[in-house]
Amino acid sequence: QVQLGESGGGLVQAGGTLRLSCVASGRFFDSYQMAWFRQARGKEREFVAQITWDGGSTYEADSVRGRFTISRDNANDMVYLQMNSLKPEDTAVYYCAAVVDYGSGLRFPDEYDYWGQGTQVIVSS
Repeated sequence: QVQLGESGGGLVQAGGTLRLSCVASGRFFDSYQMAWFRQARGKEREFVAQITWDGGSTYEADSVRGRFTISRDNANDMVYLQMNSLKPEDTAVYYCAAVVDYGSGLRFPDEYDYWGQGTQVIVSS
């Protein structure tokens, strides 16, 4: 089992950058496929980016590809989401998620077993 905690959210102007962090507590962090999701007010939770257990493969949603980058540091049990060229439509609560899986490409919330509490990102126009 793993516990997740996000940080790094905040208020930023359009075109700005933020770096979200997710720290995992528990054993065998390198067994987990990790992902970031987001949920805007009144909308369903949506996939943002995913990374395999070893960091060897990543996948980003079309809406963020080229602007957001997911990465991980297994030595320190951390996952990051670097967000560049932010847009007002990126405003949402961002969640870190984990599942024990050595594959790749899990993109639906139901496929993940562990979730953090979320961190708010607000992008002003």
